[in-house]
Amino acid sequence: MASLKALKLRIGSVKSTQKITKAMKMVAAAKLRRAQEAAMAGRPYAERLERVMASLAAKVTISESSPRLLAGTGKDQVHLIVVATSERGLAGAFNSNIVRAARRKAEELSGAGKTVKFYLAGKKGRPIIRRFHGPQIIADRDMSGIKHVAFSDAQGVAEDIIARFEAGEFDVAHLFFAKFQSALVQDPTGIQIIPVPLPEGAETKSASGAIVEYEPDEESILADLLPRNVAIQLFRAMLENAASEQGSRMTAMDNATRNAGDMINRLTIQYNRTRQAAITTELVEIISGAEAL
Repeated sequence: MASLKALKLRIGSVKSTQKITKAMKMVAAAKLRRAQEAAMAGRPYAERLERVMASLAAKVTISESSPRLLAGTGKDQVHLIVVATSERGLAGAFNSNIVRAARRKAEELSGAGKTVKFYLAGKKGRPIIRRFHGPQIIADRDMSGIKHVAFSDAQGVAEDIIARFEAGEFDVAHLFFAKFQSALVQDPTGIQIIPVPLPEGAETKSASGAIVEYEPDEESILADLLPRNVAIQLFRAMLENAASEQGSRMTAMDNATRNAGDMINRLTIQYNRTRQAAITTELVEIISGAEAL
């Protein structure tokens, strides 16, 4: 049985931990509102642009002169999985859920005979990916300097990915992140960003005969929209991740605070019982000594 001093020290230690987790919960709750507003504000534009690009992919005649970001390389052998995670931990299962979804996709592609490569954006996804897919990592982007997500941050990552695509390092790119639903729910989500995916049930122009007219012209519009679409989807993922991270951290710290409170109660009961047992033992010894006299 632990001594009274050891129990007292442990109770003090758990109380200190409880103060830290409570403070972290309050900080995460304060950051969550702004991150949630930014994520919600970025959704309509990103989703609408995604639908526009999918519509173009379904209606434009694909030829050798078509932009590669729209038409692809003509192959489906090498897949790049972009894993967007956070730079900080203590956020529950937020990062592990994203990595698990990415690994599940990688195993599915590998099972189909495809070559899989990883592009990491955020350090919390590194340990597991390196352990199981170390040789397949082609880039490990450092995002530690980002305090508030900006479009320029996503644009830098997008330019690097597009440059690698143009260099022929991969044929298809998938992006994995956590879509914010609430402080309790963050859904691991995977989308294809290169080439522009066709909407389900859609047919190309060669089959449907649809005609699209461009103003000023097709090449200049697509040359601007296609790289922007990749950057916007990455920016959206970063905003969703920022909100999901704070929501998950708030929930995790709330649970930790509650668990610390329960542990303090149990340790206090144990301390009181041990103290009472010690007092009873001393009283028995005093009475026994008095009777002996």
